[in-house]
Amino acid sequence: MDNKTIFHETTKYMPGGVNSPVRSYKNIGITPPVIKSGKGAVIIDEEGKEYIDFVLAWGPMLLGHSDEDVVRAIKETAENAIAFGAPTKAELEMAKFLCDNLENIEMVRMVNSGTEATMSAVRLARGYTKKNKIIKFAGCYHGHFDGFLVEAGSGVLTNSIPGSPGVPTDNIKNTLIGEYNNIENLKGLFDKYGDDIACVVIEPVAGNMGVIKAEEEFMEALRELCDKYGALLIFDEVMSGFRVAFEGAQSLYRVKPDLVTYAKIMGGGLPCGAYGGKKEIMEHLAPSGDVYQAGTMSGNPIVMAAGLATLSKIKKNREEYYNKINCLGDKLEKGLLKIAKEKGIPLVINRCGGMFTLFFTKLKEVKTYNDVKTCDSEIFIKYFKHMLANGINIAPSQFEAIFLSAAHTEEHVAKFLKTFSTFEL
Repeated sequence: MDNKTIFHETTKYMPGGVNSPVRSYKNIGITPPVIKSGKGAVIIDEEGKEYIDFVLAWGPMLLGHSDEDVVRAIKETAENAIAFGAPTKAELEMAKFLCDNLENIEMVRMVNSGTEATMSAVRLARGYTKKNKIIKFAGCYHGHFDGFLVEAGSGVLTNSIPGSPGVPTDNIKNTLIGEYNNIENLKGLFDKYGDDIACVVIEPVAGNMGVIKAEEEFMEALRELCDKYGALLIFDEVMSGFRVAFEGAQSLYRVKPDLVTYAKIMGGGLPCGAYGGKKEIMEHLAPSGDVYQAGTMSGNPIVMAAGLATLSKIKKNREEYYNKINCLGDKLEKGLLKIAKEKGIPLVINRCGGMFTLFFTKLKEVKTYNDVKTCDSEIFIKYFKHMLANGINIAPSQFEAIFLSAAHTEEHVAKFLKTFSTFEL
């Protein structure tokens, strides 16, 4: 069966033919390739067509697809353990690895996704502070928890969906929306609601309105305001954790969070997440404390094995991997900007390590959500179709990130640049 036939058949059994909206390519107007296999930085669809993959399962495959050490760990574990819903040594090993290697992480709780990690961290913050309101920032996506689906970035923005249909007003009445990188706006929210703000949750390197790094001054103001009003600061590192640096985005700032959420890379490609922070706060979780959160499959032994194999390999080769990814990213960024200038294509590129976004805008820089909304989606759609047709797999949204892995090579970057050089507006 070809891609089109398979996808058409799938629409009979799944809404839109997908299990996550952006996969449908609805905004692009074409049938998505149906992926059959992947190895390293290359994936293959059901028709046998190869693509150099710059999506990497939306970020987690830092080692590339089907890394041999990760696959071995999965196979060896599956021979003896699939799921128990009981304590395992694998949980201990993963928890110890995270606490030993990440700043500000004294205790952790394993979960099964980034959404679960962020929603649980917010519940913990509310339970700890005895306050109700949270601040999130327009354009930041923290998962599909009711309280987050307001101005939620790429998924809803790409598909022109309002922020919270199906979500009762009561479920979002305690969500305050801040402007990313706007200190005065942030101060205004705290001035008005500070006594009832439980936490601020932020992507320190945003990836769901395209890649935008929070400015140092903004982060310092955020930390000061949280301290002043007794609110917790939560870093959502679901996307940036282990990707922009081994210690995550928090290592890029002088500011330190109270809680941090992780997912993506830490599962080695399997469903996984975690949230952690200061022991004083984490011990408010049941059964140590009275903030309840549970999950039968949390800490699943196969997931823990895959994650530990991934993170251990990254740690062992961290200098080599991150230097390679940064060098490839730098070459790609400079090459794309040079080509765009020569061809008269309006382009701004934001990059942080191995994640970056091409913004098709006439602005000189992109620093805020409002800047992002100036991008020309029609140019993006033409660019996307051109790249995909020529074997370059990128995210089907102007508001997502492109990812690099340790499996990418100079040849892969050269192919990306060559393909972009033949793109015409």
